Amino acid sequence: MRFVGVMARSGIPAFPLKTKMAASAEENSEDLQTWPKFVLFGDSITQLAFCDGGWGAALQHVLQRKCDVVCRGLSGYTTAWGKLVLPQVINKHNATDVVLVTIFFGANDASLKEMSPKHVPLDNYKTNLRDMLEYLQQLGLGPDQVILITPPALDEQAWQKHCQGMGYPLDYLVARIKKWKYGSSINRLNEVTGQYAKACWEVAEERKVTCVDLWTAMQKEKGWQRFLEDGLHLSREGNQFLAQHLVPLAQEGTNHLPIIFPLSEDVDPYQPEEALLHKTEAKDD
Repeated sequence: MRFVGVMARSGIPAFPLKTKMAASAEENSEDLQTWPKFVLFGDSITQLAFCDGGWGAALQHVLQRKCDVVCRGLSGYTTAWGKLVLPQVINKHNATDVVLVTIFFGANDASLKEMSPKHVPLDNYKTNLRDMLEYLQQLGLGPDQVILITPPALDEQAWQKHCQGMGYPLDYLVARIKKWKYGSSINRLNEVTGQYAKACWEVAEERKVTCVDLWTAMQKEKGWQRFLEDGLHLSREGNQFLAQHLVPLAQEGTNHLPIIFPLSEDVDPYQPEEALLHKTEAKDD
């Protein structure tokens, strides 16, 4: 039977106007449990961090009940765009809740100038990274709370095949014209991406923040192309590879955080209020 509106057929409200739970919530409105935040900020490789087997999901798994892993990945973005929107992601209103941040740009910045309007010159890329780090520092985040990630290596053959498969007739025509003019129809090169990876590492060293050099780490592995789904974005195995590098850093950066809300074995089933209404910190074994 379905009731329409707030009145049951008996004339009695279908739901109490104010439950004991609601009244308790009003009395304890200042006791809202806030969860620390681990913010993932970057381009499409970050946006996909919570795909099946994603590196963001792996981080959230190991940080259960310690902090929320918040994905702020923006497909197609560069550092030039990222530094403009970062204040809309982290600012003075929520910075105190942020315990860790990853900044993961460069795959789009490294697009070839003659092939893509999204190209960001190498020096500008470094300046943009510095600007974002300085902004976070001004908000009170220390160097030990920020992790830079270099762009991954690029499998040129797989990426070119992917782009051709996704293109439209006009794109093919443009690509052929550019291939005639520039000698190539691909819009990225692994060698150039490596220059951006090196620049990212240099900024990290300069500002004394941690850097995961994904570009180099991938290519140390035999058959590293398996880490890429389409030549550019991470495959399931690539996500796991990145997670292996980030999980220890995430654990180190959150060791000081308690488990949020008591563990079930610490709650008396007959008197749960004693444990659950006094903000008792769980024992983190």
